Amino acid sequence: MESFNQLLLTLDGLLGSAPWFPWVLLGVGFFFTLYLGFPQIRYFGHAIKIVQGKYDKPGDPGDTSHFQALSTALSGTVGTGNIGGVGLAIFLGGPAALFWMWVTAFLGMTTKFVEVTLSHKYRIKAADGFYAGGPMFYMERRLNMKWLAVIFAIATVISSFGTGSLPQVNNIAQAMYDTFGLNKMLTGGVLAILLGMVIIGGITRIAKVTSTIVPVMAALYVIGALAVILYNYENIIPSFASVFSGAFNGSSAAGGFLGATFAYAFNRGVNRGLFSNEAGQGSAPIAHAAARADEPVSEGMVSLLEPFIDTLIICTLTGLVILSSGVWTEKHMNRFERADMIVVAGSYSDKEEVDVNQLFGFLNSRNSEVKPYTGTVVVADGRPLNQDEFTIINARSVAEDVEFRVADDNFSGVLNVNEGRFVNPNVDVWGNSLLHSVALTNRAFQRGFFGDFGSYIVTLGILLFAFSTAIAWSYYGDRSMIYLFGPKAVMPYRLVYVVAFFWAAVEDTTVIWNLSAVAIVLMTLPNLFGISILAREMKDTVKDYWKDPSHK
Repeated sequence: MESFNQLLLTLDGLLGSAPWFPWVLLGVGFFFTLYLGFPQIRYFGHAIKIVQGKYDKPGDPGDTSHFQALSTALSGTVGTGNIGGVGLAIFLGGPAALFWMWVTAFLGMTTKFVEVTLSHKYRIKAADGFYAGGPMFYMERRLNMKWLAVIFAIATVISSFGTGSLPQVNNIAQAMYDTFGLNKMLTGGVLAILLGMVIIGGITRIAKVTSTIVPVMAALYVIGALAVILYNYENIIPSFASVFSGAFNGSSAAGGFLGATFAYAFNRGVNRGLFSNEAGQGSAPIAHAAARADEPVSEGMVSLLEPFIDTLIICTLTGLVILSSGVWTEKHMNRFERADMIVVAGSYSDKEEVDVNQLFGFLNSRNSEVKPYTGTVVVADGRPLNQDEFTIINARSVAEDVEFRVADDNFSGVLNVNEGRFVNPNVDVWGNSLLHSVALTNRAFQRGFFGDFGSYIVTLGILLFAFSTAIAWSYYGDRSMIYLFGPKAVMPYRLVYVVAFFWAAVEDTTVIWNLSAVAIVLMTLPNLFGISILAREMKDTVKDYWKDPSHK
């Protein structure tokens, strides 16, 4: 699994985490924002009226209402990215990462408007009697690029696992275990059965379920978040200040956080922003293709609300909870994931400025005297004896009070370390270090009016958010399977989807996140390429929409 994780990290380094990718993603959004005259601002009020049904016409073709399509698409985007993803972004890039998530969302509102409009325009009525759409249809029917459509559809199927299924249940299972002590396999099994019962009914049942879950989960999460933010009201302004102060020069060291460069904050913020709102990824157009509407632009306007709700509201609340509570700079007792941990040679402390600078350089790929440790760790009754020879870095922080265990017993003996990695696979490492992802958000929610009960809100939020995301992504995958292989491929796909959902409940968190990071980019790049080619058509389509007096 560690070898597979390293492969994923290599691929991510060439794709989503590469310096060029954020500029491409933001560049397309920035271009369309200017080219179409800031539609995310000008059409915002009109979009709300469309969702309310004020422009509906009897007999409009489609399978779902505007609100149901919006709810389905939102359920696909509002998931672990809003809870664990924000925690991961701040953990990696500091408060400045939240700023770049905002930028990604603002420009992404236009990107989503474009991709949904064009995809809805070229949707078809599939062989199973339901409407099917998405970037693969405009790629084939308008661009005559069947090859590009096939690449996108294959990437969507892969991403339905990497984005929709695997990381969602992984976070649910972890949250249920941390809060209630429930066995991860039990959680995965029960939810896999429920997932199968929902997705077997197709888009109509999916739309009914998601349109019920989304409003409830959003209201619950907002209440829980405000309970923390208002409890720590004196930190609200300093939190916003830290977001803006580090936006263009990186986040400085604070507590156990060793700092992050501008490049790291920028890249992680944009990357996590994409994972959260999926603007440009091409997933939401598949859900919106089912909406009852005879005007593609109207459905495009509905979709621009998604990044606003998903990132500018929900992710911002999560970010303020984490920053105002202060837990992002604190170390907490936890079991170290192997993928998060590296052993370096020599003794370092985050209390010494010289050491902090050296570790900062090491973690951010800059010149540093810090080197990975190769040698042995001598352990007696769980405690290392030769601590002056090495330092354990876990979750990008100096680990403290380290213990070595086998099951529930303290370990005694000699552990081998090769190039910073422990060779002994059966020994667990525990200690105090920074937290990230869901664990960080969970801890932050305990610092409010609800106290420790705040963790229940996170757990329930994860359950509803992530489960609804898995439901929506199953639909994206089966529409792509229909495009590639026809209706007969849907049932085998759904079966594999449910089995993989169960499997991911017990797999390593870091590996799942890295898989999702690679899968996302495999969808995004073909879609950004396609909508860029159709920029002129998009502008003309919007002009034609406003020529109709009934739209004003």
